[in-house]
Amino acid sequence: MTPILAVSQLYHKCDFSLFSFTTTEELEPLEDPIGQKNALEAIDFAANIKQDGYNLFAMGASGSGKHSTVMSFLQKKAIKEKAPSDWCYVNNFKDPRKPIAIEFPCGQAIKFKDDMYELIELLKEILPAAFEGNAYRNEFEIINQKYIDAESEIFKNLQDEAKKHDISMNASSRNRVTFAPVVDGKVITAAEYNAIEGEEKEKIDQKVNEFEKIVKEGLNKVNELNKAQRKELKSLEKKITQESVESLIDEMRSKYSYSKKIIEYLDALQNDVIRHVQDFLVKPDEMPVMPFMKDLYTPSFSRYRVNLFITHEENATSAVVYEDNPIHQNLIGKIEHLSQVGTLVTDFSMIKPGALHRANGGYLVLDARNLLMQPFAYEELKRALRSKEIRIESLAQQYSFISTTSLEPEPIPIDVKVVLIGERILYYLLHHYDPDFQELFKVTADFEDDIVRNNDNIYLYARMIGTIAKKHNLLPLTSKAVARIIEQSSKEVSHSAKFSTHLRTLSDLLKEADYWAKKENRSVVDIDDINKVLQTRIERLNRIQRKLYEQIDEGTIMISVTGSAVGKINALSFISMGGYDFGIASRITARTRIGKGEIIDIEREVELGGPLHSKGVMILSSYLGSTYAKNIPLSLSSSLVFEQSYGRVDGDSASSTELYAILSSLSNLPIKQNIAVTGSVNQFGEIQPIGGVNEKIEGFFDICMRRDKNGFYGVIIPEANIKHLMLKTEVLEAVEKENFAIYAVKTINEGIEILTGVEAGKADENGIYPSSSVNGMVMARLEEFSKNAKDFYHQKSDNSDEENKTDK
Repeated sequence: MTPILAVSQLYHKCDFSLFSFTTTEELEPLEDPIGQKNALEAIDFAANIKQDGYNLFAMGASGSGKHSTVMSFLQKKAIKEKAPSDWCYVNNFKDPRKPIAIEFPCGQAIKFKDDMYELIELLKEILPAAFEGNAYRNEFEIINQKYIDAESEIFKNLQDEAKKHDISMNASSRNRVTFAPVVDGKVITAAEYNAIEGEEKEKIDQKVNEFEKIVKEGLNKVNELNKAQRKELKSLEKKITQESVESLIDEMRSKYSYSKKIIEYLDALQNDVIRHVQDFLVKPDEMPVMPFMKDLYTPSFSRYRVNLFITHEENATSAVVYEDNPIHQNLIGKIEHLSQVGTLVTDFSMIKPGALHRANGGYLVLDARNLLMQPFAYEELKRALRSKEIRIESLAQQYSFISTTSLEPEPIPIDVKVVLIGERILYYLLHHYDPDFQELFKVTADFEDDIVRNNDNIYLYARMIGTIAKKHNLLPLTSKAVARIIEQSSKEVSHSAKFSTHLRTLSDLLKEADYWAKKENRSVVDIDDINKVLQTRIERLNRIQRKLYEQIDEGTIMISVTGSAVGKINALSFISMGGYDFGIASRITARTRIGKGEIIDIEREVELGGPLHSKGVMILSSYLGSTYAKNIPLSLSSSLVFEQSYGRVDGDSASSTELYAILSSLSNLPIKQNIAVTGSVNQFGEIQPIGGVNEKIEGFFDICMRRDKNGFYGVIIPEANIKHLMLKTEVLEAVEKENFAIYAVKTINEGIEILTGVEAGKADENGIYPSSSVNGMVMARLEEFSKNAKDFYHQKSDNSDEENKTDK
């Protein structure tokens, strides 16, 4: 019985009468994507397990809804969780290169920053007032007067000593004393002094030297007094400052007593204010500098600021952060620099957080491909997850690109779940080549590409269509439009019993259908709008296909779809270019002759055949030998080629086609050119399924219809591909009119009977095929090859012996 498929087997329609709704507007929105139960359970497991290394890798085809599903799930979970701590960076007064990180309860960091700002502003008012008050002035005057009196007493004693030594002394300042000898009650000049000679001059010099020693001793005492005065005044300054500052800072200590680190910071701040109290007393308006220079000389209070690093609202929930540009600094933070007078400067206030900081205590979602494309980003992420802390370092500092002094902020501990989203190939490569990946990403959520097409899932799919339409403010869809979308979804996955779960493809289809419906001033999207989308997509993308068809029409590409020919057959290829898939016919030819049992694959010989294609050809040798030459040598040489093939050929879907061509050449039976073939074959002659069956059938159908719409044509496919058939309407109509037929075969014998119209033949108990069958003719031809080869080599051997005798 000829295995011709019925129309019902070529297209699995979706009955819109199954739907109880008129438009999708009536349907309840769907919260979770359909068909992803296992993936959702994996996400839930990874999000809830509280163990190190149980981060998640969500994998699946691009556009399958991985990102939206993960984000939606985590955001719902995060709403129920408390927000993590706030973090601030403050100045390290002991070592400004190493800023201090301080942790606060959620929502408290900004209050601390405001409190610190108010404290410093208050000190700017209180300290000048304290130093202008009577208490400070009185104590200052007492101390000052005490040292003035002591100094005056020293200079009085010096004056008395000067009189004793007949010297006139003048003290122009505390550290500058001048004196000159006195003779007969008169101060002498240098000239008069030089005129004196003898014993008198020696006496004057002796007195001067003695007095000079006394002056030095006195001035030393003055210096000691100056030091003591400064020290006492400094002590007074410290006492007044401490009295003014301590009470204010004590209030802060009391308010933030829950944090030992904050108390330590406030102690250090108090000591720094006391050391730099003069900064609070300077009045910029009184500084003797040009106006444009004031910024350089005005005391800076930036060291008392608080860098509000990470903060949350008091009623905030856990964070879900998606970083779409995961470069090194966006992940772990950065230290910014400011240009001042041609020099780059920085401080703790220029430390900026990264995605890991923002997601701390919550969830960080990253695109795996983007992460791996950024230098050092993936390694830095792994380091943070392993050490459970974030250390902010610039790449220049970390890898010694330049030698500079930079900040070393205190690391911040982290507790974060990281989710990587990517395609399956990235997961498998990382799992194979990176041992750290296996330790840090122990949970995998694998998103399904398709789902079983049953009534329950069809209804859920309709709800998903309605959900996407509402989300993007699209027109509602009729039940007929929904049924048509489901049929198209089955075609996209090449399976009549399944449909696609690819959300981006579905969303794009709905958006384009909405455009055409609105253009026609419709209030709903109907089946015509869906068909319009599919047709216009083809028209936008099928330029290459049209050019190839034109070359076939012109005879440039030699494809015959009429008559019969020995050793020639139409094979079907599948081409995917730029998101558009189509089928095209190729001619395969085979020539056979006496040989040594080899099949020459011309594509492989010229290095145009891929390994899969070569594998398929090698299987043919095994099939021919085991089927027709069990007891005789396979004295065959056959050459195979894809005619007019100028590019690389790979895949084994044409191996059955090649075998048919060889059998035709051996049996000398012509093959019908109006029937094309696809399918691979194994060593037992069984036809195996192939990919792209719908596109291949439709491609050959289009070529045939361009030649003669009233002719009869067909395609032979593997029986295992029946479930994959979702053919276009034009093919179905041609099958109904009996202008086109699709044959599903299990074995080579079934296919060769269709192609030649001759019975394949079954071997008897002795392995002999009927002489009138295809197999009988093939076996007879191979036996003839074997006999002729034996005679040829025997004759050649005899001739060789005769030549040897003659030579002797």
